[in-house]
Amino acid sequence: MIRPQHGKIAFRAALLHLLEDPAKESLEQSYQYIDDGILLIEDGHIVALGEYRDLSTQLDDSVVTDMSGKLIVPGFIDTHIHYPQTRIIGAYGDQLLDWLNNYTFPEECRFADRQYAEEVAEEFFDQLVMNGTTTALVFGTVHKHSVDVFFTEAEKRNLRMIGGKVLMDRNAPDALLDTPETGYEDSKALIDTWHNKGRLSYAVTPRFAPTSTDDQLALAGKLLREYPDVYLHTHLSENQNEIEWVQALFPDSKNYLDVYDRHGLVKPRAVFAHGVHVCDDQCGRLAETGAAIAFCPTSNLFLGSGLFPLEHIEKQGVKVGVGTDVGAGTSFSMIETMSEAYKIMQLQGKKLNPLKSLYQITLGGAKALYLDDKIGNFTAGKEADFVVLDLQATDLLSVRMKNCQSVEEKLFVLMTLGDERVVSQTYSMGSPIYSRDS
Repeated sequence: MIRPQHGKIAFRAALLHLLEDPAKESLEQSYQYIDDGILLIEDGHIVALGEYRDLSTQLDDSVVTDMSGKLIVPGFIDTHIHYPQTRIIGAYGDQLLDWLNNYTFPEECRFADRQYAEEVAEEFFDQLVMNGTTTALVFGTVHKHSVDVFFTEAEKRNLRMIGGKVLMDRNAPDALLDTPETGYEDSKALIDTWHNKGRLSYAVTPRFAPTSTDDQLALAGKLLREYPDVYLHTHLSENQNEIEWVQALFPDSKNYLDVYDRHGLVKPRAVFAHGVHVCDDQCGRLAETGAAIAFCPTSNLFLGSGLFPLEHIEKQGVKVGVGTDVGAGTSFSMIETMSEAYKIMQLQGKKLNPLKSLYQITLGGAKALYLDDKIGNFTAGKEADFVVLDLQATDLLSVRMKNCQSVEEKLFVLMTLGDERVVSQTYSMGSPIYSRDS
């Protein structure tokens, strides 16, 4: 099991982190970049960062790891992903509802076998860390042991992770259905075992409104009342056919979000994946309650769901994180995910600054998850999760970087041309958990 590094350690490299949302503050004040810096860590937490010339005289050379030429950024935060869909990433040719029936549900049936779940969980976490993701909000399956397996693997690697058992009592294969009562009891047992154990947190996880009855959603709300600091994780307004289905199933609700709201599920620490087609009324309610949307660029494009109006939704005060949404999402890489986010904005006549992109997958994600007191940037006292990026990882990147004139341009090129190959190392609380060269 990986433990935090004890004592003082330091890393020399270029350092970049966000201090605030670039869309809300002046661009120059929203970030800190140090071309030749020191990141100082003690017992797994950030102590300080600054210029090498200023801090190096205070340090014994033996505690400094020289990564000159590399760029260190905070660990990436994925606010929506399905670990049981790891082996069906890239499944061909369907939109949301058919995709669930043809690929997702058959694959999730295989998780009745605990050993199968263990194999996939290990593969899933290997993919996360090789892509620089150190925190994620994660779906399990309906099987209680799928979540035990998930948390066990996360604990081994000392990662800050949030996960939950899927609640689903209708409109799915019989093998994947629970009942309102069993879903409640299983979730309660998992919360008691795993929530706030080390760096782990639990999320009450109805798949989406069409697969849960009112009775099940009501018991999900009961769990949130009984455990006020757990998360709520589900889907919202991803696909037009899905929205029409929700309206037919819940005719008394004024909109999709209202289905959840009537059962007490719209609250701080509630994360609703997608929100591609939310109306202003729903945005107002999300902002009022402190709930968040997870913007999932690659899956929205892959399933033909639509173009997420990031700027419009954020202007209404809604918290927004970013999710890969694997397996409908086509990459574990948050870097590649933000490349697709840029293109989605372009198709709406909007621009996405590369510093804003980095904010969304670090500090912005932390704020969406109410974890910005612990992770998201290099403020003193926070947990030392970070990624070492190689700006020369490919021949094309190496050639292109020679012509970059600013940190913004370097970051944009990295996100446009980069993938998992740019991740040189990943650290959790100051301890190495992945190295590309090992």
